[in-house]
Amino acid sequence: QVQLVESGGGLVQAGGSLRLSCSTSGHTFSSYALGWFRQAPGKEREFVAAFSSSGRNTYYADSVKGRFTISRDNVKNTVYLQMNSLKPEDTAVYYCTARPFGNGYYGSERSYDYWGQGTQVTVSS
Repeated sequence: QVQLVESGGGLVQAGGSLRLSCSTSGHTFSSYALGWFRQAPGKEREFVAAFSSSGRNTYYADSVKGRFTISRDNVKNTVYLQMNSLKPEDTAVYYCTARPFGNGYYGSERSYDYWGQGTQVTVSS
């Protein structure tokens, strides 16, 4: 069983920054690729960023490319999402998620088996 716990959400002004953290249960990185999705009110959940199964490559949605960075700390078993130059349209609940190695397309939520409870990010204009 994989446990994912997000933190770091909050209210920030447009142009500001936030760093989300996702604490995982032990050995998650050895079997799962981690990623982030988000869901805005009234919209479907959408892909934000993810690691490849090898952990050497990262992928981003076009809407966040150049502003968001996914990273991880293998010692702390934690994945981060650094969000810079935030925009009001980034307002959403952000979810950390785990995808078994080789299990389909990184950009599809159907590829992911485990999800955190989500953390709210609100960007004011």
